[in-house]
Amino acid sequence: MSEDSDQLIQLTAEVPSDLGGQRLDQVAAQLFDEYSRSRLTAWIKEGRLTVDDAVLRPKDVVHGGAMLSLQAEQEAQGEWVAQDIPLNIVYEDEHILVIDKPAGLVVHPAAGHADGTLLNALLHHVPDIINVPRAGIVHRLDKDTTGLMVVAKTLQAQTKLVDQLQKRSVSRIYECICIGVITSGATIDAPIGRSSANRQRMAVIDGGKPAVTHYRVLERFRSHTHVRVKLETGRTHQIRVHMTHAGYPLVGDPLYAGRFRIPPAASPTLVQTLKEFPRQALHARFLELEHPATGQRMKWTSPLPEDLVWLLSLLRQDNESFV
Repeated sequence: MSEDSDQLIQLTAEVPSDLGGQRLDQVAAQLFDEYSRSRLTAWIKEGRLTVDDAVLRPKDVVHGGAMLSLQAEQEAQGEWVAQDIPLNIVYEDEHILVIDKPAGLVVHPAAGHADGTLLNALLHHVPDIINVPRAGIVHRLDKDTTGLMVVAKTLQAQTKLVDQLQKRSVSRIYECICIGVITSGATIDAPIGRSSANRQRMAVIDGGKPAVTHYRVLERFRSHTHVRVKLETGRTHQIRVHMTHAGYPLVGDPLYAGRFRIPPAASPTLVQTLKEFPRQALHARFLELEHPATGQRMKWTSPLPEDLVWLLSLLRQDNESFV
């Protein structure tokens, strides 16, 4: 799969056998999941997304082995508005920017979030970044996940950072608070794709994209565990999906946590905090990469945000009360 570095999008993908027999719009949404389904459907109707060089309808069935070709233009970057949104910048030079993202900040404009995003803030802080694909954003954090992200300020830096991400040489380590008591660390190697039951959710599915997550226990509580997670791949919602798959969903996760659980006889404060925790308890704590211009290995650390520190302190108090 390849993409032109300018505003022209040129992508190709072969339909894997397990997706054969599905509608074209469904297959395209899984193979080109960086674009919305509505955008892909529009491109199919415009003849910009073809199957074996033929123009089909979104509902037409495609077969395994067929070649999808997308030739379209990047959604007009001129529509992206620069906005003076505060950024917590932990490092910046002429090539890259490392930010500590707060909860609630969407990374990229999408349906329901046309502006007020990290991308809009970047355009204000570095106006020339409009010339870099996706305004230099090379990896994302979910809206309510906090922590470290690197942004490329030049096309050359973007190319090298994307290459490092693809080669898995960027080290991204997270911390989270999971529901359930985890006895020991492990590696989860399970492919992730979009859930057929709910398009908003990702799931471990046969034929999904390879996904590998390593985790280890930092601290155990009566009904929860503080966990450190190292990503080997970077799939959408990867940590949230993998930890749920392992039986330990993240506290506060609105999509994957399922039934609310609390330790028996817990204090009212802990019960209320767990019940009202406003987001998935996930923080991108450490980031390490090779500087795209100098080649120097660099690393950054972000302290745990206040909401996670508070929850951990309540869980410790709860532990001590039942020793």
